[in-house]
Order: sequence, then structure tokens, then C-alpha cells
Amino acid sequence: MATQSATWAYRDDHEEFARTYFRRFADCVVSSIGVGTYLGDPTDEQDDRYHEAIVEALESGSNVVDTAINYRHQRSERVVGDAVADADVDREAVLVATKGGFVPFDGERPDDPGQYVLEEYVEPGTIDREDLTQGQHCIAPDYLDDQLDRSLENLGLETLDLYYVHNPETQLAERSREDVYDQLEDAFVRLEERVAAGDLRHYGVATWEAFRVPEDHDSYLSLPEVVSRARAASDRADTEATSFRAVQLPFNVQMADAFTVEAHEGPEGPQSALWFAHEAGLDVFTSASLLQGRLADGLPDEVAARLDGETSAQRAINFARSAPGVTSSLVGMGSPEHVAENVAAGTYEPLGASAFDAVFE
Repeated sequence: MATQSATWAYRDDHEEFARTYFRRFADCVVSSIGVGTYLGDPTDEQDDRYHEAIVEALESGSNVVDTAINYRHQRSERVVGDAVADADVDREAVLVATKGGFVPFDGERPDDPGQYVLEEYVEPGTIDREDLTQGQHCIAPDYLDDQLDRSLENLGLETLDLYYVHNPETQLAERSREDVYDQLEDAFVRLEERVAAGDLRHYGVATWEAFRVPEDHDSYLSLPEVVSRARAASDRADTEATSFRAVQLPFNVQMADAFTVEAHEGPEGPQSALWFAHEAGLDVFTSASLLQGRLADGLPDEVAARLDGETSAQRAINFARSAPGVTSSLVGMGSPEHVAENVAAGTYEPLGASAFDAVFE
């Protein structure tokens, strides 16, 4: 797993980056630009491109790699594992994060997805039919156990640094909000047990909509309530303190809701997800920093003028990592051609708090 000594040594080896490029995560330091592995076809050719890109990023100063078991039908996890092993960096200098929740295929999409899920998960008893939502999503404890084991094997790791429950708002399509909170608490209990067993170090929740929409939205989940359930799970698992550490959510110039929508009750009233997380001591990893490549073509002039960077992509990345409480902004790096440009965004200072606020005035 990532360690304090190895990550600080990694930082010292990359002094060319701006002062705030490396940020604290628990007792480690991690790069504020991380590697995302969501996009791309499930092909050997794309595997090779990812492998080259991830190795280059790790050797260039980005020590955060994010994936999920369902990304590219488990191929992304496997190529991440190979790249971490092959890169000329200490494995203990790298924060590896993955996710479980969506039912993954294995290498490619089967001809009959429903039959695959039945034979691979339901009939063996890994998933109870009642826990399966929309035929594709489950966060029951036994299922997450199975998925964590598969992820560790795919990644070739003994201990995972960060494991997310993936898009729990998917469960709201068939369950009440209170039922989903109960599900999350049960899932957290199991993850606390896996932390105690040494299989992972920290866990969290990765979302697409849940934390950035208003309270009356169908996909809304309360971040304060999720944190409360994590504390309750720690009590149930009889651990000294919760290992719930991080949230992941999309954030970019065109999707700034996590900063602007005040839907989470804080000590002094409603707060945005980013401000609540910041004040609660949670780490935030932002996804969609380039809006799946669309922001590489340009930003609004008034925003671009405030941001440092030689290219639109670099300015967009610096916007995402300037938000309060953001530990690392993830950038899809399935192509080695853009790795140097993306990682080099970290040589520029992000916006300070007042300058960031001014963007929204």
C-alpha cells in the first residue's frame, strides 16, 4: 500500500512542480492530478495505450491512479496493476483506488448479459436477486466482498489504498432513500472489517449525481448522513475510528454543482458538497476534470483568463484542482500523447480561494 515515507520520497523526486501540487492524504502525499481509466474500448490495443500512458504518468510525477472493476469490463483494473508493477517507481509511492457496485463483465460484453449475471453472480449466491437493482448494480456486503477480492487479484495487490462504493444513488431507482442509507451502513461495516483484515486502508463513496444535486432531486443523498452512517458502521465493527476517508464526484467548469449547490446541512446551515467535505476533513477526488475531453477544446474566455497554463486542457485541470478541499483531480489518460501535457498542468499554481470564488461572481 502507499506509505508515508515512499510518497514523501516521491514528492522529493519531483521538485519541478508547483508548491501546492502534492497534497496530504492521510499520512501520505499525493499528486493533485491523477490518472483516470474510464474511457476506451475493451481491446488489447487500448490496453497497450493505457499501459504506456499510466507508466509515463507515474514516472512523470502523478502518483494517483483511479479505476473501477467495471471499467472496460475489468480490463482497466488489470492494466493498472500491470502498469504499477512495470513503472520505475516504488509501489508504496502510488495511491491506487478502485470501486465496486456495478456488476462487471469479464474482458468483453457477453452475447447475453442477463444470462451472464445470472450464472456468474445470482446462481452461485454472490448476489441475492432482491439486492440487484436495474439488473446491474449491487452494494450488498457479500457482493462487495466478492468484488474487492476480484479487484485485488486484477490489480495484483495485497492491500488497496482506497475503495469506493460506486454510485450508490443507482439504488434509489428501486429503493427509498432511508433504505439506501441502511444499505450503505451495512456495506461500510463490511469495509471496516476488510480494513481491519489488512485488505484495504481507506474507503469512501464515488458518485455521479448524489452529492451535487438539490435535496428534492431523485438521485440526492445527504453527505452528512453518509458520514454519520460511516461512524455508525465503525461502532458496529468495533473499530477505533472510521476508515471512511474520501468522496469522488464530477467537477469542472461546466459541472460546478458540487461547489454551487448548497444541499448538505453543515453546522451553520446548508453547504455545498465541496465545502462540507472540506470542513469535515474528507478528501475529495474529482472526476470528469476535462468533461471527457470536451474542455480541452476551450474554456469560457472569462474563466480561461484567470487560470494559468499553456493549453486549454491545462487551464481546465487547474480549475478543477483549485476548488476547496480537492485533493486530486482525475484526468482520463488512455492516450500517451496527452500525458505530458496533463501532468505538466501541475507546474502551474492553482487559483487561491478568493480568486476561485471570484470565478462565480
